[in-house]
Amino acid sequence: MTVSKLYSPKPLWPKLGPEFYDSVRPAVFPKGILRYRNQIHAERVGLGELSQEEWKKSFLEFQPLPQNLQEPLALRYHGHQFTHYNPDLGDGRGFLYAQLIDEPTKRVLDLGTKGSGQTPWSRRGDGRLTLKGAVREALATGLLESLGVNTSKTFSIFETGEALERGDEPSPTRSAVLTRLSHSHVRIGTFQRLAFFKQKENMQKLIEWSLVNYFPEVAPDSSTAPVSLFWETCRATAKTTAQWMLSGFVHGVLNTDNINITGESFDYGPYRFLPHYDASFIAAYFDHSGLYAYGRQPHVMMWNLEKFAEALVLLNPKTDELELGFQIFQETFTQETFRFFLQRLNLKPNEETKTEKLFTSTLQFLEKSKVPF
Repeated sequence: MTVSKLYSPKPLWPKLGPEFYDSVRPAVFPKGILRYRNQIHAERVGLGELSQEEWKKSFLEFQPLPQNLQEPLALRYHGHQFTHYNPDLGDGRGFLYAQLIDEPTKRVLDLGTKGSGQTPWSRRGDGRLTLKGAVREALATGLLESLGVNTSKTFSIFETGEALERGDEPSPTRSAVLTRLSHSHVRIGTFQRLAFFKQKENMQKLIEWSLVNYFPEVAPDSSTAPVSLFWETCRATAKTTAQWMLSGFVHGVLNTDNINITGESFDYGPYRFLPHYDASFIAAYFDHSGLYAYGRQPHVMMWNLEKFAEALVLLNPKTDELELGFQIFQETFTQETFRFFLQRLNLKPNEETKTEKLFTSTLQFLEKSKVPF
């Protein structure tokens, strides 16, 4: 396989142990029509020189990349979905395909899939993805990336030649398999699962593993590791939430299994962008109560972090230390909101009071005028 010197394989997830994943096989598809290839990021991670046939073998057939994971891994997790706890979650139509190092930043990156077939966590699903869903994710990640939002990158899309039945779009509809490039697939729900089963040793292992690989600037001292990870996740998610708000982005399904500890936005389902400023605007047609409305996103993220803290209590019963994370979230969210606001308007920072006044006045104008966000 033709990889460049930038290709740096780092298959780390198996080191956590088999309790964290299930080995699976990718689906065999009747066709493979390449619909999208992210050449910019492929070159960045050393895969830009793959031939058309090598790309197909990698991101349609999912043959192992050199010195990387030898089999796909469906990751295990739980989560709150619309505030209801679900212990039957996990990668149901995707898996972790490979891990590597982004040499420019030295970050650990994952190549994960969507629509790659059934797993032990598929429940009654077919493990497939519609082509429409794949294209929508590519559009979301492309726009958010251009705006400076911390987001996963759509890496590859193949149309797969199957006719899918879906209740929320005209059927039969076309199928696809998507590969995304992400900074971690460790979710709040990953920790919730360990707390649910009271797996203290695995919880400690995952916390220290996460600090080493995703927050290397924090010393993974075993006694303070749970608090350190929680604080860093609060800080990271606050930044992303502020970016969402100033981009007019509405996630739609802010469940705890969709929240990454690195704060990176990923897995785009029924998202939307604001046509004009409207705090009550919703993305998911099934969100009848407006739980995940645009204006509620900071509150919902705080609620999700509360669930994270509750899971971490398994190892750190000193809740007052964890609670400082919420203050970190609020302070970071405010700072990032003003910073990103000025960035969107291409303005230099000034005195904080003037920025706050300009921010408030701008929102009032947007709400009253209904001009495009």
